[in-house]
Amino acid sequence: MAAHVLRLRLALLIGTLRGERRVRSLLWLAGVVAITVIVCLSILTLADAPLAVARTVTVLGGAAIMLGFLVGPILVGATDQLDPRRFAVFGVDERRMPWILTLASFVSVPSLALLAVYISVCVVAIRLGTNAALAIVMTIVGLLSTVLVARIGMAINALLLPERRSRELTALFVLALLVVAFPVAVFLASFRWDGHVPSALISLTGVVAFTPVGASSGFLFSAAGDSGAWVSGAVAVLTLAVLALLWAWLVRRLLTTTERPVAARERTGLGWFGLLPSNAFGAIAARSLVYWLRDRRYIVNVIVVPVAGVLTVLPLLVAGVPLEIAALVPVPVMALFFGWLPHNDVAYDSTALWTHVASGVRGLPDRLGRLVPVLLVAVPVLAISVPITLLIIEDWHLLLPLTGVAASLLFSALGISSVVSVVAPYAVSRPGDSPFQQPQRSSSRGTYGPAAAFLGALVLSAPTIWLFASTVIEGEQFGPTTFWAGIGTGLGVFVLGAVIGGRIFERSGERLMEFVETA
Repeated sequence: MAAHVLRLRLALLIGTLRGERRVRSLLWLAGVVAITVIVCLSILTLADAPLAVARTVTVLGGAAIMLGFLVGPILVGATDQLDPRRFAVFGVDERRMPWILTLASFVSVPSLALLAVYISVCVVAIRLGTNAALAIVMTIVGLLSTVLVARIGMAINALLLPERRSRELTALFVLALLVVAFPVAVFLASFRWDGHVPSALISLTGVVAFTPVGASSGFLFSAAGDSGAWVSGAVAVLTLAVLALLWAWLVRRLLTTTERPVAARERTGLGWFGLLPSNAFGAIAARSLVYWLRDRRYIVNVIVVPVAGVLTVLPLLVAGVPLEIAALVPVPVMALFFGWLPHNDVAYDSTALWTHVASGVRGLPDRLGRLVPVLLVAVPVLAISVPITLLIIEDWHLLLPLTGVAASLLFSALGISSVVSVVAPYAVSRPGDSPFQQPQRSSSRGTYGPAAAFLGALVLSAPTIWLFASTVIEGEQFGPTTFWAGIGTGLGVFVLGAVIGGRIFERSGERLMEFVETA
């Protein structure tokens, strides 16, 4: 059975180089080979580098590779040629199938490239003094763990995610990856080596070396006699055992589980409506996402916020404020304005509000569903802006306090906006009109609504802003306090505002319908 699967795998690999797509396949293969050669040559140059440099590069690089092999299949959503369900009809042995598929996984371009990289790492480790036998054994452990991680990622993708990935789901995965990867990349790129490894990277490497993703590399490049090397080795072996057991369970689950029938809403390609939950919150969130991505009134608001945040730096610099202080302003300003955007979302609905009122939807799902588009835009933008700010001012000790201030302003403004939008809506341009057209207001309510949402968030976030200022002036001892104060304040106001706004919405349906009809 193993030989048969290997022959099938080899035939599939060769088959990709034939047919109509052979040119693209050959170009892709050439690109992978070129990148692999460059990476391997770069790794081999570490043999002449100090042990600390080689350890830092290989441990962090190995952790990134393992995480990439886990997340990559889920993000890409590629069809798995070694999906265990393909072999279910042949009556295969469930106990032998996991290691057969693992062995067949090595017959692929990514796995062969991974093998070349691990061999290069092993050679460098031996040249830097690691026992050859132990280095080979630990290289095999790391290689098998990475391959198993890729197989587990494929299995999770097959079990939990739809076979035909929608662009909306792909967009969510990309946003999640951006929120996590971009700050890390900017943080690592901010270090200045100057011939030695920065102390922060040494500490980070020491932590990663004891985790499942970096344990094998941590063992290979530990100093002679270092007791921590054996801890890393034990973690690496234990990780391989756990991954093997998890892979065996997933194969058995895939071979013995019947796929559920595809629901009609998944077949018809309903976009956000097919992706989000089938309840009031999901429906309102999906409708809001469609509006925010297509209605130019919303699009203009989203574009203006980052631009306005960046432009606040210019007058400060002209007035003589140091760059280190002026650069800290855009992130809180953007967070505040993002939270302020939905303060009049009921008016933007216009006559479409009747669908909410006529369906008898509860207030809390309505309030929370309308905030989903703002969060999907604000969180990635702030996740990019915060590390860029810290890179400019070259002070990463402000990461926690700046995050706390942004969270407090964003979520406090969102919470207050949830109340203001149903208490004091005001007339806006109708759907299809220019976003810069402002109709006349028939009442004075709209005069205090925007100010209440804006100033209310500032007032409630004042303690966090004060702690942030103290951190900038006096030192980093206030950093954790600022972070947790901002998170607590923001989330508290967010929840309270959503609940209160929901209650008011439930009791104000008639008044709101009268407003959107006459505004």
